[in-house]
Amino acid sequence: MRQADRPGFDRRLLAPMLLGSVLNPVNSTIISVALVPIGAALGAPPSQTAWLVSALYLATALGQPVVGRLIDLFGPRRLFLLSTALVGVAGVVGTAAPNLGVLIGARVLLGFGTCAGYPSAMALVRSEAECTGRDSPRGVLTALAVANQTVAVVGPLLGGLLIAAGGWRATFALNVPLSVAAVLLGLRRLPRTTGADRARSTRTGPRPGTEEPGGSGESRPGPGDNGPAADSGAPPREGPAARLDLPGMALFAATLTSLLLFLMNPHLRDWYLLVIAGTAGAAFAVRELRTAAPFIDLRVLGGNTPLLATFGRALLAYTVSYSFLYGFTQWTEEGYGLTPFHAGLVQMPMFLLAIGVAVVAGRRAGVRGKLVVGALGQLAASAVLLTLTGRSALWTLVLVALIFGVPQGLNNLALQNSVYFQADPERTASSAGLLRTFAYIGSMVASSAAAASFGQHADTAGMHRLGWVMLGAGALHLLLTALDRSLGRVAAADARAAE
Repeated sequence: MRQADRPGFDRRLLAPMLLGSVLNPVNSTIISVALVPIGAALGAPPSQTAWLVSALYLATALGQPVVGRLIDLFGPRRLFLLSTALVGVAGVVGTAAPNLGVLIGARVLLGFGTCAGYPSAMALVRSEAECTGRDSPRGVLTALAVANQTVAVVGPLLGGLLIAAGGWRATFALNVPLSVAAVLLGLRRLPRTTGADRARSTRTGPRPGTEEPGGSGESRPGPGDNGPAADSGAPPREGPAARLDLPGMALFAATLTSLLLFLMNPHLRDWYLLVIAGTAGAAFAVRELRTAAPFIDLRVLGGNTPLLATFGRALLAYTVSYSFLYGFTQWTEEGYGLTPFHAGLVQMPMFLLAIGVAVVAGRRAGVRGKLVVGALGQLAASAVLLTLTGRSALWTLVLVALIFGVPQGLNNLALQNSVYFQADPERTASSAGLLRTFAYIGSMVASSAAAASFGQHADTAGMHRLGWVMLGAGALHLLLTALDRSLGRVAAADARAAE
């Protein structure tokens, strides 16, 4: 059967996929305009409010690969429902937080609560391809990228409006209705069986669940819960629970947590964190290389150089992106004197352009050109950033934001598509989680660089110091992309999928 004649992606899955995947970026972008008001209300300098950024990404960087692996084993439904419900709990805690410590705790809960959205979406794309035999992810992956960019547009502006209407606590209260909507959509639309079960069903009979709702047919299965046991007489398969590598997950958590705690505030007095990270990392490697069902298959991952290069590019690209998002925003408020609302407005052109760029670029196969232009855009914007002062014309701030819009639209889309085609299909969700982990490591490097550059006040000199860090990371990103010949294979796979 020709691919064009096969059933396509189930569009009913799009709403929970998109909402779940944007829960993390909406909290990332809203907090960017809330840091200064929170610091003023709770008497905390930028070096302390930076923990509101780092705490969320520490939790998410740790949780995404773990939750992604659980999704690979058990399907998205259960993990999606549990995680999005936790987002609502975090919203309540943050709204009522009496001090910065509790507020940081709420951000940790938000980090864990937003872990399932993106890996679930990537797993559903892969599962639909297995079920239908039609691997046409370009449009859906572009929709995911555009949804994240759209939230990035709304986030700073919405944050400014919420702060103006109800104070900074309203930015946490927003998570309660978002959580309720995500849980309801997940209950109603996320299918219940695993992708493997659905693929077997298509080989043994008509695609299940094609009956109209309320009909007498069986409801449409999908990835979420274990399906019925096979009755073909074949030997029983090893259950997903037996493939949980809990010791590996614990060692991974110890390695990543200690490393990221050091990166948040690098100092020689915290040398012991690097020792813990190195020791736990070595034990993790030994464990994963010896166990039959590893949490992260280092043998496969180590042999997949293109995927490792993609993770490295993600770290560098997001270091630049988040340095701008947090550093530039704080400077526009403290160093330039804008209100949170107007600081959000300055960034709006960047995200609007990013949406347009992602929509146009998403129609074209390949990733190398997108990554090269994205890296060059980051370098150009960082260079212009070094020319700004507290007396610069307002239009120059908007110009910098516009230049940053090009790499914002290209890098996320290209990195996401790279992982989809480079990852082991059976580990799509965990690979997507690892992509976000490297992105969050980049965000924490950016947060640490911003805190070190600004100190007690987000002034112009500090922003220029941060700009040099951004230039260095952008140059490495460009070099790593230019030297990677494997990106041509991603373009070929993308083109074949769209045929």
